[in-house]
Amino acid sequence: MIVRIMGEGQVKVADGHFTELNTLDDALLEEMEGGDEEGFRRTLGALLEAVRRLGEPLPDDALEPSELILPGADATLDEVRDMLSGDGLIPG
Repeated sequence: MIVRIMGEGQVKVADGHFTELNTLDDALLEEMEGGDEEGFRRTLGALLEAVRRLGEPLPDDALEPSELILPGADATLDEVRDMLSGDGLIPG
């Protein structure tokens, strides 16, 4: 799967890592629904770090269709709420 991190670029992540990323996405959704800003920051950072760790960056000039778009580390809770539409960042 191709993941775009806004403001950073694209990363290719093997489908076998979907479960780990989805677990973090579920936690992020719960923290957002509860208005837990501290938990949101922590989990968003963990999700982005996991994508970077598990994935392989694509060249800057690559323009592959992204199956998943994640906010950058500096995104606010409200900005991410707007991205979610109630389904989480990772389509299930």
